[in-house]
Amino acid sequence: MDYTSLIHDIRQALPGLEVRQDEPMREHCSFRIGGPAAALALPRSAEELEALCALLRRAGEKPLILGKGTNILPPDGRLDRFVVCACPGAGRIAVSGCTVTADCGATLAQTAMAAAEAGLTGLEFAHGIPGSVGGGVVMNAGAYGGELKDVAVRTEYLDDQLVRRTAEGAEQAFSYRHSLFSHSGAVVLRTAFALAPADRESILSRMRELAARRRASQPLEQPSAGSTFKRPAGGFAAALIDQAGLKGCSVGGAMVSEKHAGFVVNTGLATAADVRRLMEHIQKTVLARSGIWLEPEVLVLEG
Repeated sequence: MDYTSLIHDIRQALPGLEVRQDEPMREHCSFRIGGPAAALALPRSAEELEALCALLRRAGEKPLILGKGTNILPPDGRLDRFVVCACPGAGRIAVSGCTVTADCGATLAQTAMAAAEAGLTGLEFAHGIPGSVGGGVVMNAGAYGGELKDVAVRTEYLDDQLVRRTAEGAEQAFSYRHSLFSHSGAVVLRTAFALAPADRESILSRMRELAARRRASQPLEQPSAGSTFKRPAGGFAAALIDQAGLKGCSVGGAMVSEKHAGFVVNTGLATAADVRRLMEHIQKTVLARSGIWLEPEVLVLEG
């Protein structure tokens, strides 16, 4: 693909869209790791995202659609893809009655706060999740006993043929860290969350409580992609890793957090290769000790 020409054509068709060539992926993921993407665009709305996807399809390019990059590990070398990241924090959030509807680029924190300000409960758990609504819905993000499946009632999306569709209720096919939109070529545009009225101060107090618990238990001061592995049946990844004596174990600049064994952190100069080798070591060590193979929650991108 001639990305220089493609970017020129996109800028002509969508003059307000920010498009960058050879953009470092470390600037767009929470691990702060990664080489350059061939091209990267930052649409500011669901409509701009939809228009961009149509242009890319006509050009024969299948983009890599990401949220805020909080659950990915890019390669160290060149990522030969056209990457699309909803502009961080961009996207409308609307409140109508007990329903909050948010564009894919809105952050989960912004959406949870909009709900709280409107006196609506149900999204408190999502306030501390660092991702976007689109990315969160794709992977059914959750924390502290809550998941987006508990409150997401309707999602507008583009299917793999870029036909706009709506999935409601059970049609969204939510399960643990999975949804209808995972690995299907679908592009989430916006989601509606059905919430319940409650006292605003009580909601904000609950959010502050969860934030304090997160600060006390998670290595928020170091770059990571959150929980590195999915929760296995009948157990917790962090406990299995801790029991295997792997807290503080490191490969290059990647380390199993001494604060929370479920997190692999970048101590400053980690490469994607360091993280991958450490993840493999964790998997093999835990398997040998407990007989359980840990499945990555982090999406490892290939060049």
